[in-house]
Amino acid sequence: MAASELYTKCARVWIPDVEDVWKSAELSKDYKNGDASLQLMLEDGTNLEHKLDPKTKNLPYLRNPDILVGENDLTALSYLHEPAVLHNLKVRFIDSKLIYTYCGIVLVAINPYETLPIYGTDIINAYSGQNMGDMDPHIFAVAEEAYKQMARDERNQSIIVSGESGAGKTVSAKYAMRYFATVSGSASEANVEEKVLASNPIMEAIGNAKTTRNDNSSRFGKYIEIGFDNRYRIIGANMRTYLLEKSRVVFQADEERNYHIFYQLCASSHLPEFKNLKLSNANDFLYTRQGCSPVIDGVDDSKELGTTRHAFSLLGINESYQMGLFQVLAAILHLGNVQIKDKDSDSSIIPTNNHHLTKFCELVGVTYEDMAQWLCHRKLKTASETYIKTLPRLQATNARDALSKHIYAKLFNWIVEHVNKALITNIKQHSFIGVLDIYGFETFEINSFEQFCINYANEKLQQQFNMHVFKLEQEEYMKEQIPWTLIDFYDNQPCINLIEAKMGVLDLLDEECRMPKGSDDSWAQKLYNTHLKTCSLFEKPRMSNRAFIIQHFADKVEYQCDGFLEKNKDTVNEEQIKVLKASKKFDLLVELFQDEGKATTPTGQPPGMGGRTRLSVKPDKSRDTSSKEHKKTVGCQFRNSLQMLMETLNATTPHYVRCIKPNDFKQAFSFDPKRAVQQLRACGVLETIRISAAGFPSRWTYQEFFSRYRVLMKQKDVLSDKKLTCRNVLEKLVEDQDKYQFGKTKIFFRAGQVAYLEKLRADKLRAACIRIQKTIRCWLARKKYLRKRDAAITIQRFTRGYQARCLAKFMRRTQAATIIQKYQKMYVARKRYRQKQAAALAIQTILRSYMARQKYQALLREHKAVIIQKHARGWLARCWYKRCLSSIVYLQCCTRRMIARRELKKLKIEARSVEHFKKLNKGMENKIMQLQRKIDEQTKENKSVNEKLTGLENTYTTESERLRGELGRLRGVEEEAKSKGNQVKCLLEELEKLKKELRTTKQEKKTIEDWSQSYKGEMEKLVSELKDQNGLLKTEKDDLNRLIQEQNQQMTEKMARAIAAETQQLETDLNEERSRYQNLLTEHLRLEEKFDDLKEHISKPGHRRTDSTHSSNESEYTFNSEFAESEDASHAAEDLTRGMDTSLTLKLQKRLKELEQEKQSLRNELENKEEQFQRARARDESEFKKARGAELEYESLKRQELESENKKLKHNLADMRKSLLGSAASSAGAPGSPAYKVLLDQLNSSCEELEVRKEEVLILRSQLVSQKEAMQHKDEKETMTEVAVHVEDVSKLKDADELKQAYIGLKDTNRLLEHQLQTQRRSYDSEVESLRGELQNVKEENNRQQQLLAQNLQLPPEARIEASLQHEITRLTNENLELVADDPAASREARVIILRRMVDLMEQLEKQDRTIRKLKKQLKVYSKRIGEMGAGQAEGQTSPGQMVDEPIRPVNIPRREKDFQGMLEYKKEDEMKLVKNLILELKPRGVAVNLIPGLPAYILFMCVRHADYLNDDQKVRTLLTSTINSIKKILKKRGDDFETVSFWLANTCRFLHCLKQYSGDDVFMKHNTSRQNEHCLSNFDLTEYRSVISDLAIQIYQQLIKCMENTLQPMIVSGMLEHETIQGVSGVKPTGLRKRTSSIADEGTYTLDSILRQLNAFHSTMCQHGTDPELIKQVVKQQFYVIGAVTLNNLLLRKDMCSWSKGMQIRYNVSQLEEWLRDKNLMNCGAKETLEPLIQAAQLLQVKKKTDEDAKAICSMCLALTTAQIVKVLNLYTPVNEFEERVSVSFIRNIQTRLRDRCESPQLLMDTKMIYPITFPFNPSSLALESIQIPSSLNLSFLTRV
Repeated sequence: MAASELYTKCARVWIPDVEDVWKSAELSKDYKNGDASLQLMLEDGTNLEHKLDPKTKNLPYLRNPDILVGENDLTALSYLHEPAVLHNLKVRFIDSKLIYTYCGIVLVAINPYETLPIYGTDIINAYSGQNMGDMDPHIFAVAEEAYKQMARDERNQSIIVSGESGAGKTVSAKYAMRYFATVSGSASEANVEEKVLASNPIMEAIGNAKTTRNDNSSRFGKYIEIGFDNRYRIIGANMRTYLLEKSRVVFQADEERNYHIFYQLCASSHLPEFKNLKLSNANDFLYTRQGCSPVIDGVDDSKELGTTRHAFSLLGINESYQMGLFQVLAAILHLGNVQIKDKDSDSSIIPTNNHHLTKFCELVGVTYEDMAQWLCHRKLKTASETYIKTLPRLQATNARDALSKHIYAKLFNWIVEHVNKALITNIKQHSFIGVLDIYGFETFEINSFEQFCINYANEKLQQQFNMHVFKLEQEEYMKEQIPWTLIDFYDNQPCINLIEAKMGVLDLLDEECRMPKGSDDSWAQKLYNTHLKTCSLFEKPRMSNRAFIIQHFADKVEYQCDGFLEKNKDTVNEEQIKVLKASKKFDLLVELFQDEGKATTPTGQPPGMGGRTRLSVKPDKSRDTSSKEHKKTVGCQFRNSLQMLMETLNATTPHYVRCIKPNDFKQAFSFDPKRAVQQLRACGVLETIRISAAGFPSRWTYQEFFSRYRVLMKQKDVLSDKKLTCRNVLEKLVEDQDKYQFGKTKIFFRAGQVAYLEKLRADKLRAACIRIQKTIRCWLARKKYLRKRDAAITIQRFTRGYQARCLAKFMRRTQAATIIQKYQKMYVARKRYRQKQAAALAIQTILRSYMARQKYQALLREHKAVIIQKHARGWLARCWYKRCLSSIVYLQCCTRRMIARRELKKLKIEARSVEHFKKLNKGMENKIMQLQRKIDEQTKENKSVNEKLTGLENTYTTESERLRGELGRLRGVEEEAKSKGNQVKCLLEELEKLKKELRTTKQEKKTIEDWSQSYKGEMEKLVSELKDQNGLLKTEKDDLNRLIQEQNQQMTEKMARAIAAETQQLETDLNEERSRYQNLLTEHLRLEEKFDDLKEHISKPGHRRTDSTHSSNESEYTFNSEFAESEDASHAAEDLTRGMDTSLTLKLQKRLKELEQEKQSLRNELENKEEQFQRARARDESEFKKARGAELEYESLKRQELESENKKLKHNLADMRKSLLGSAASSAGAPGSPAYKVLLDQLNSSCEELEVRKEEVLILRSQLVSQKEAMQHKDEKETMTEVAVHVEDVSKLKDADELKQAYIGLKDTNRLLEHQLQTQRRSYDSEVESLRGELQNVKEENNRQQQLLAQNLQLPPEARIEASLQHEITRLTNENLELVADDPAASREARVIILRRMVDLMEQLEKQDRTIRKLKKQLKVYSKRIGEMGAGQAEGQTSPGQMVDEPIRPVNIPRREKDFQGMLEYKKEDEMKLVKNLILELKPRGVAVNLIPGLPAYILFMCVRHADYLNDDQKVRTLLTSTINSIKKILKKRGDDFETVSFWLANTCRFLHCLKQYSGDDVFMKHNTSRQNEHCLSNFDLTEYRSVISDLAIQIYQQLIKCMENTLQPMIVSGMLEHETIQGVSGVKPTGLRKRTSSIADEGTYTLDSILRQLNAFHSTMCQHGTDPELIKQVVKQQFYVIGAVTLNNLLLRKDMCSWSKGMQIRYNVSQLEEWLRDKNLMNCGAKETLEPLIQAAQLLQVKKKTDEDAKAICSMCLALTTAQIVKVLNLYTPVNEFEERVSVSFIRNIQTRLRDRCESPQLLMDTKMIYPITFPFNPSSLALESIQIPSSLNLSFLTRV
């Protein structure tokens, strides 16, 4: 195929770009051979001329078609090259949010830097058992493939996870191990899978740290071998570690941290158990503060320490060892803070009493002096002498850091050793899966020894990877028998030789380390001299003599030689080690540094352990002395361990996971193309692409090729042989035969050929579309023309008619308008005349009135002027008179003053005499006495006023105390004291005023009069204000009453809503409890089966075998009387399990007991929930129980007495039975015999007791009625009191704002007093009215009771009780209705009391009736036996009641003709035979098919009835227990057979219904006939056994569902998704190396018809077995749920299934399932609703997905799908043809925004293991037991019909 055919106009290509690495462009002009450039147009519309390389003339890479973009497997791309790979990964990661992609055998995982919900248990279950190509790429798919190949090929597997730091290696390895732990389970009860997972937090704490690229970077490599037994269950694990980064302990770069464990300890230093470690904040220690980033966002270090400690405990490391570990870690931190100072230039010293060194010595238990000395000194040994040399400060500091690193390395190895010990078991290992989590290729600005070792390891792994890929390609070609051409691929063996060969880099490094004065510089020179000229992969930097460059497979890396020798030696001062070994207080530290030979090898094989020899964690151990401990270099150790790792990987089947870091900024779903390409080149993904592209990367089966490219064939080209058809078509389409090869089952294509075929297919479809469009457009245009022509003719016809009608209408309107105008003009003229006339009259009226008013105004002015003159002249005369009068008065005053002065002089002279003074005093005393009397009178008045005020205040105080409580009283006292103080002060002031008034009597009198007048005015004003306040209070009272009524109404409505919500919640809780209980039954059954399997497995070597189900089930389903039997069974179980592991047996037994207890508790809880649901409206019953405790005790005593009397009656009957059976003589049954006397006496006493009990029931009923009335009266009083208090409280709150002014005046006091009087009056009136109503009710009730008593006395005794009870029910119902009408809130409680009392009365009556019926039945039986016995007696015998001379007449009771009673009699020894023939050996196919449905159940129940008839409790118990155990046994034996499980489910339910139907309970008897009621059980209450059989039915139902799921599971995905029910709708897209299941129906492929046939088989089988219709509906609902859930889950995990055409296929398949439901009349069973999520998912695939309206429609349509599911489907939507469009990212975000407020579970997948709670509705049988015939085919001839 020439380039000119591909590089045409509009063809899209990739061109290099600096920013995006590769940029897309489109050819704007065809390319012709010889052109030097290409004319391109970029995506932004820019034109570009791309020049070709003149030497190579290589054209740019072509882009793949859009339908291939976003493929799960990169090898499915037609053009395999770097830009295609990069673009495909980017589209999947950014647009579809898919982080996993296949690249051949490699899984590429891109770190999303965001937590995704794709690792739950539901996802694990979805991938379990699936083929790798059938599901979307996932780490679980790789894990499942490894697990499946291990089981299928019996070959060990390895999963190699690699990538840069921060790419997600550790997380991927963790999820792979979680998958194995979840899928495989554990082979023992030791929870090995939990221990394997628990090792992760430990290793992350001690081996992970924060780096600039990753917050949780693994700083060591590890290889975990997960061991499996022969049943492929986890039995243990083993861990190997590689190259721990010890330098991080003492140094961290900026923005980095030390290992997590140090920060966890510092964050938890406040805990009591860590006080002795003397830790503090991480910034206080040198080893944890160098990176200046002690905190990781979103990580709680103290919480992480709790997780680490829990993991330690789970792995068996106890608290003491944990504290020892933490002690060592704390000691390392303190050691780092030890400061070493210069003593001189060649020596150093540690200051005395160094705080941190003291803490270090205390923690490790060594002496301070020894450690201080050897931190600053060193011992040198020669051949003859030993020297102690001082160390400079720098060397001493390095020695301190080396010791810290060495201690941490020892601690790390010790932890790994003990983790391995905890993961080792003594079960023989059959195979293993290894998970390698190792560092990826690293290159930094400064690369040292660690990067060198890491890149060396990656070179070895890349070589192994290349060889494996090459091997797979070769095997594929040989398998298909196509010509094999050697593919050239990159071989990195020269680079490996450069590193590890003789005289290689590592060899020269070890040699330099052995030199006495070796240095990094001399080693670098040796490297230059050895490899610079001989090896092309080795280079020397231009500007440095202390570095070298190695060309690795991924990139060139420059290594700095500084530190290589020191890190390779890894030396530590031996004297320091000796000091630590000498610790006597700290055993753990000594254990860390003890000799390796004496230490327990962590991976060593314990004695007696079988299985494969494990590899050591530490690859090379020292052999003899501690002096040789550090002789082997780190490089040598790493090379040896890496060699062993490669041997292990080569011995296993590898699976590759390449982790990619999308950006360096840890941004969620951000893709940096430069960084991605760099890692793709480094991890070998592009090498895989190159190897695949070099051969035939595209591979199609003949069927897929035929289905996809059928459109390119003509009808004559299609042959019966599809292989030959494909060959012929390819020869015509592709002329170059080297572009493809025909294999045995596939066609192999070169790169680009599929794109060429897709182009031909698209052109053919486009041409067909154009032809179809042309024809359809022609048809539409002609149809449109004809429709327009007809419309034009119709419009013309209607237009002309309309015009004619308009003309006629115009003429009629013209005539009408003329007439209207005439009358209108006449009306206007008349109206105008009348207006003018009215206006003239109005003008005349106004004018005349104006003139009259003017005349009146003139007269008025004259009259007023006269009045003014009169008053003015009077005023002038008065003024003249006043002036004259004042002058006269003034003259008189002057005269009188002169006379008074003269008189004063005379008085002064007289005043000097004593007599005059006495006279004057006498007059003054009289005046003083008069004033004193006045003062006394005023004081009395004040006292009276004060007393009134005090009385009012006291009254107010008392009322306020009653209303406001203690606080109000205290405030009242305080205010009263203040008021009295003010009053005293006022009185003092008054007294002072009175003293002054003694001098001025007139002023005092005037003051008192003014005061009295002002007081009077104030009182009047106060009274008026009180009246106003009273009116306001009345208004407020009315408002409050209305508010209270509204609140009561709201509370009633709220209560009703709350009750409805609680009822709904109770229903939900009930279903959840049922589900929990049924799940517990399933778990219990599983553990029983597991326990039985273990016992059978252990008993094989020669132990005695017994029935394993007998002992456990016997103890579960028997009563207390079987204690001895259960004890014997337990002894038998002990003998059986004597040879097994004791701890395992104890754990299993303990687990079984716990499950049984939990089962019983759940059963009780379920019963409680059901009772709570039935009594949801009686929640407040406990409050009323206290009020009527005495009545309930009296009732309970009465019931106990009745029960005791019933027991007495039973005891008397037993005595009669014994006496009758004991008298074996022939005369025992005669009328005069003792037995006969006993019978008569017991009969008479029973009748008397019956009459007594009836009377007691009547008395009890009357007492209950009286107590009910008393309680009702009391409740009404309490209700009224509560209402009054509520009103008062509301008023009190209303007046809260006026409390500060309460004591100022009488206003508030009067208002409160009036309010109180009104409240009391209202309460009194309401109480009087209630008492009157109650009295009237009592009178009416008394009359009714008297009438009832009179009526009852006329009835017979049996009818009296029923009549009185019926009347009581009627009365209580009426009272209930009245109570509801009066008080809805209180009616609920009263209704509960009434109903409960009614139930108690009914129960007592039913007990009496049952007792009477039983006594009558037994009396009939005994009388019948007596009659039979008396028939054979001599006629000469007499009885005491006859005369001697009369003839003797024996009592002979006539016998009825024998009829069958519906019972089957069998002997005790035939019980096992009955169970064997009826249960164990009965085949549903064959014999059972021809039987009556449920016949085994009827036979078993008839046998139970006979045992009940004989009153043989032992027989009933053993028969039921044997039946239950046998059904369990047959289900265990043939539990995979659907017919067997369905048959016994139907019979178990029928047996359960029979036990209910014939139990004697009225609830079940009301459906029976009178004959069936006679067959009810008479002696035993089998309610407990009904519960046990119900549990058994639940277990059988779950077994049926499991059996059904196992049958349907393989069909669902193939039939519902993969098979094309509508042929030709969807085409097959190209697939990659991971082949998916074909959608073409081959032989053995399941289709939708297969599912429908299986559903028909299930339905017909259940109907044939007589399964209850309601139960069939529940089974069908569960079947359809499984179909819908499995289909939807696979749809959500398969990108190739999310297309428009697949949505059409699904909707068609669902319609076929609905049609099946209609045919079976099962549309109302709820099965269709279970398919709603699948239906909506199919609709989502087909609807438009562009605009906002589409988004709104999707949100309203997909109500059954969660937001996660909707977004997942939109992300996975993939066009199959070029005409479809992808869903844009903005549209998906719009959907997410609209669905943000939904409250739903974030779970993505549906729970396929969920089973709806099963119920067994009562279904009585109309079949008469006496009519049942037992067929001879059952071999039950030993049964006798009774």
